[in-house]
Amino acid sequence: MSDQPRFKPITLEELAQHLGLAYEGQGETLIRGAASLTTAKPGDLVFLADKKFRPILQKSPAAAAIVAEDEPRPPLPVIRAPNPYFSFIQALELIYQPYRPQPGLHPTAILHPTAKLGPDVSVGAGCVIGENVVIGAKTIIFPLVSIYPNVTIGEECLIHSLVTIREDTQIGQRVLIQPGAVIGADGFGFLQEESGKSIRIPQVGRVVIEDDVEIGTNTTIDRAALEVTRISRGVKIDNLVQIAHNVTIGPDTIIAAQTGVAGSTKIGQRVIMGGQVGLTDHIEIGDEVLMAAKTGVTKSVPARAKIAGSPHLNIMDWRKAWVSIPQLYDLLKKFRRLQRKVQELEEKLAQLSQSTPDD
Repeated sequence: MSDQPRFKPITLEELAQHLGLAYEGQGETLIRGAASLTTAKPGDLVFLADKKFRPILQKSPAAAAIVAEDEPRPPLPVIRAPNPYFSFIQALELIYQPYRPQPGLHPTAILHPTAKLGPDVSVGAGCVIGENVVIGAKTIIFPLVSIYPNVTIGEECLIHSLVTIREDTQIGQRVLIQPGAVIGADGFGFLQEESGKSIRIPQVGRVVIEDDVEIGTNTTIDRAALEVTRISRGVKIDNLVQIAHNVTIGPDTIIAAQTGVAGSTKIGQRVIMGGQVGLTDHIEIGDEVLMAAKTGVTKSVPARAKIAGSPHLNIMDWRKAWVSIPQLYDLLKKFRRLQRKVQELEEKLAQLSQSTPDD
């Protein structure tokens, strides 16, 4: 196990100064970790964002807490924040020290003579880095990563184990790729002959991933058939997501796990997709669209729409429909009873008309 500590010790006063916030209590209180209210131990930093957890905070053994500006003072030192949860995240970024290997090339890594590594790059055991690859300064490549020829990777990227990056892919700065992701595999393109035989369409395009993108574990992003599959700045993609060829995803879009985006679909900026969303091919999704989990998107969606269901509906219409569905069986029984009564009345009317003598 590494001797590197998970958290960097810091005093309450130092943390408050870094966050630009006021504190109350002993400034020399030492913070050595971070935890939730229910699991905190001495030395931990906690936060209170929901007042219903106030009784837990009152009894907490934690070293200090981040609380709202109007929160009554608990019996431990505090930092006052407009948004305690947000400030707690900032504190974590400051004090948490995730494992990072030292810069350098592991002896078992295979580096093509034409590849270029920037200053302070780390390449782990068993990596294969191909011809004309360029990797920017301070980027970390964990063990068993395979990088094909003519790939460009920017500075301060973090690429975890078992990632495969195919040829001609371009990756920007500060990109995070979780284990097992595949970037730039062939798109799923076939042409069927009259006989039914499938002919592969060559996938000769590439993938471009812009700055500050995060890509989840076992996610796949396919190369374009002819041009570019583009993941724009700040996009966050969860685990087990499939992005097909020629897709364009706009800045700051968030895509949850097990979502699939079919080929040539264009997605706007700041779109949010819940888990297991499916999008058909060759459609356009406007900016700031919200898709509930399991939405099946069958046609283009205008900006700022909120949709759900499969095939998708406006989310308010979808909610009304689902409220109605449990009542459908009772309504069907009532309809059948009425149907029988109408049939009985029609039969009686027919009998009466037959029994009435003609004039």
